[in-house]
Amino acid sequence: MPDGMDFGRFGSGRDVRRIEDAGLLAGKGRFTDDFTAQNQTVIGFLRSPHAHARIVSIDTDAAASMPGVVGVLTGADLAAAGVKPLPVGPIFKRPDGSPGATPLRPGLAQDTVRFVGEAVVAVVAETADQMRDALEAVVVEYEESPVVTTLAQATAPGAPLIWAEATGNIAAQMTHGDRAACDAAFASAAHVVSLDLKNQRLAPMSMEPRASLATPEGNRITLRVSSQMPSGQRDTLCATLGLTKEEVRVVVGDVGGGFGMKTGLYPEDIVVVHAARALGRPVKWTPVRIEEFLSATHGRDIESHAELALDPDGKITGFRIRTLANVGAYAGTTGMIIQLMIGPWVSTSIYDIRTIDFEMSAVLTNTAPTAAYRGAGRPEAIYIIERLMDAAARKIGLDPAEIRRRNVIDPALMPYRNAMGQVYDSGQFGSILEQGLELADWNGFAARETESRARGRLRGRGIASFLEWTGGNAFEERVTCQVAADGTIEVYASTMPMGQGIATSYAQLVVDTFQVEIERIRIVTGDTDRGQGFGSAGSRSLFTAGSAIKHASETAVANGKELAAEVLEVAVADLEYAGGAFRVAGTDRAIGLFDLAARQPDKRIYVDATSSVSGPSWPNGCHVCEVEIDPDTGVVEIVSYKSVNDVGRVVNPMIVRGQLDGGAVQGIGQALGEFMQYDPESGQVMTASIMDYVMPRAEIIRDFEHRLDQSIPCLNNPLGVKGVGELGTIGATPAVVNAVGDALVRAGRARQADTLQMPLTPAVVWAALQA
Repeated sequence: MPDGMDFGRFGSGRDVRRIEDAGLLAGKGRFTDDFTAQNQTVIGFLRSPHAHARIVSIDTDAAASMPGVVGVLTGADLAAAGVKPLPVGPIFKRPDGSPGATPLRPGLAQDTVRFVGEAVVAVVAETADQMRDALEAVVVEYEESPVVTTLAQATAPGAPLIWAEATGNIAAQMTHGDRAACDAAFASAAHVVSLDLKNQRLAPMSMEPRASLATPEGNRITLRVSSQMPSGQRDTLCATLGLTKEEVRVVVGDVGGGFGMKTGLYPEDIVVVHAARALGRPVKWTPVRIEEFLSATHGRDIESHAELALDPDGKITGFRIRTLANVGAYAGTTGMIIQLMIGPWVSTSIYDIRTIDFEMSAVLTNTAPTAAYRGAGRPEAIYIIERLMDAAARKIGLDPAEIRRRNVIDPALMPYRNAMGQVYDSGQFGSILEQGLELADWNGFAARETESRARGRLRGRGIASFLEWTGGNAFEERVTCQVAADGTIEVYASTMPMGQGIATSYAQLVVDTFQVEIERIRIVTGDTDRGQGFGSAGSRSLFTAGSAIKHASETAVANGKELAAEVLEVAVADLEYAGGAFRVAGTDRAIGLFDLAARQPDKRIYVDATSSVSGPSWPNGCHVCEVEIDPDTGVVEIVSYKSVNDVGRVVNPMIVRGQLDGGAVQGIGQALGEFMQYDPESGQVMTASIMDYVMPRAEIIRDFEHRLDQSIPCLNNPLGVKGVGELGTIGATPAVVNAVGDALVRAGRARQADTLQMPLTPAVVWAALQA
């Protein structure tokens, strides 16, 4: 190591500034819409104005003859060309044991439209103006059908069906636990609490909308798209278009946020690629924001009746949930698995609850499909149990912290198998709870409440003590590592940067092994020709790909030792590696890493390595929020937000805290304002713009403090890390709602605290205070 060089300051455990930011802040980012292909055309979509209707006829003659128009496509055209709808995995069953039932989502509607905004006709033209003019010339005749948009409407006796095979509009259902044992627990319980809770529908709202550019290249097609999971999108394209994997390349540049919305292929992407292949020309699609509201997947949208049975001391003896999940007009695999399986995996959270009875149903409605959104089932599940914990504390007369203490899993039980069969490898949940309470000065709340009252404000405190599952149950990752003669180290991974700073964390791990300047590290992603993998979802990137990067880097150094031993004519055992050089121990004989690479026939040291982790990670935390409410207006202000988080070993504390901040803001957004609303009678979208959809703003962040406990590493991966990208979202929503509920209780509105439903807009809170 050269004198004065401290490579450790760029390694893991340090607040290294994000290497991605310099280019992005200078406007050098290359997002999908920034790319233009030679001889490129543009495509646009005519969308259904009806929530449910039969397509009587489509007249595209006038549009096809307009200046600049090079192609017009309908659903019938796609079907005739053999283009298949999006696949749905046959992994679910209906209540009677029959296979799950749902219409399959086509690239363009065929015969029937099932939600407002569904794509019906596509027009390809030379310019965007010509495309828009031609879309206006398309004439579609519809015959409207009855509409169901709410869960109550869809499950009512005799409700109109979205799909004939899905009787009762139930696409699929899963049950978990032991119903008889749970019934017995409730029959003998000293206390029973029950709540009816809603997790409203949300729009992911990434800063960069979806976009795609398909370019024919001989017998191949390249799709440039904004994506979290390029390999999965390539595979879906192959399935829908009948192509081999060798015929499709998916390329991803910078991604302006994903939040789960960009995990899967969309119908529009299929049409873009099909049109490019049919025309033999590049085709580009750039949607406007209203198209994102109407046709991108949404998140959440469940209604649950949840109950706890407790003994005289407040120990939970039974947990029962009945959930209806609005999965929209087309039930996709992701939308169903999130609510029917993944959410239940964490429903018992950090609590030692052995007896459960869960029934989760996926319900079809005339709304846009739901899929992954930050947290994907875990925020909904944690919201339910944390609301119940506060309700139980009120009923029994316990402090909300105390009832959690009495139910938390004893660390002596680790590894712990929960009632859903999920195994927690590590966790000191009681310790994290106590640290969170101390950080938030839980016991000093009375003085702060008195001060707030003196100013005419109502003050409340809320707690969420919880865990989440991360990993997507995809535990294998392939990484390539190349040490080049030009003095750079390039690592390719199939996980995707999308604003979360993962490239910086990866680079720090490379520095750990190679001990070179971080400026020499090149992190490359987003090209299925370079490598394939599951992608970034479920907070899996660091603990799967990061572990693979550690393995590949160490393998490269090990291989380098063998090469250096030949050059220096010594045994491998005589060599040591430090500071970017291989040195004969106890001597000054050495060869630099990059000099060694230059001696190789292809001027590089190259490793293609695959490694696996042994299971998911279970990050957890205690989040405490304090709010003030203006009783005259119902306006809620967050005056304190403190959290202690166990995310295992931390590679970059600054990035982790940033992820917790961003996640918390999204969770607060759900608690206080966000709501993707449909008119229940017509199915028209009522919040299809940022003017109507209430996004969280920077002003909601006041006193945010996140502490990291690194004393409990994950045992399922060699880095000891746990996922963090969704933790803040999961904790914030129940912490904020519980804080508002606590303020209502202190104002003499205990009943209203139990009936609170999100979003807690000023009107909702004011009405609760007036009750």
